[in-house]
Amino acid sequence: LGKLLAERWPDYDPASLAYAVRYILPLVQIPPRGIWGQGGQATWTTVESWLGRPVATETAPDFLVPRYLAAFGPASVMDMQNWSGLTRLSEVFDRLRPQLRPFRNDAGVELFDLPEAPRPDPETPAPPRFFPEYDNLFLGHADRTRIVPPGRGSRYVAGYAFTVDGVFRGVWKFRRTNDVTTLLIDSFDPLSPAEEASLLDEAHGLVAFAEPDTAHDIQFTKIS
Repeated sequence: LGKLLAERWPDYDPASLAYAVRYILPLVQIPPRGIWGQGGQATWTTVESWLGRPVATETAPDFLVPRYLAAFGPASVMDMQNWSGLTRLSEVFDRLRPQLRPFRNDAGVELFDLPEAPRPDPETPAPPRFFPEYDNLFLGHADRTRIVPPGRGSRYVAGYAFTVDGVFRGVWKFRRTNDVTTLLIDSFDPLSPAEEASLLDEAHGLVAFAEPDTAHDIQFTKIS
């Protein structure tokens, strides 16, 4: 890509031109790359080419706020700014306020949600889950205290994390030796027998999905 761009702009560094295209233009990664379990150099095309229609030119983020809240609400203005990288969103939320439902958390911070969004009972149990790197569950809010207890190092948050009852409890990784794939589950604090049992069901499903052609093993350890 850089070489082709340099033919048109020969006075610029080819690598810099390629980076500019990748980070500024709306692109999509297409097959044969971006396929689970297969490596190789990424293949890109423009969103317009892939979808067969032009990209909208509207720059006001009004349409983005409801879509963000549909995934991450209730959330604050700062939460969305942290997630999106956009600034000055308070005026957008104020403009959309008649269409949103406001709340206040225990700290008095104003939160917003969609009026029709589900609001389950606070005591509703959340099933255990294993998350990939940089999952939006952790990156979708500036305030992560609802899932990340105090003292849990932020260096772990962007990694392969797992939750029990909706709370960040540790990290996981695969270890592959010969024909055996071991899922290592490292917890910050001891897991109860019931918690381990609930994680095992989810863990076997994860390994079967990620490594279907190998024998499986599950091991629990504690982060030292």
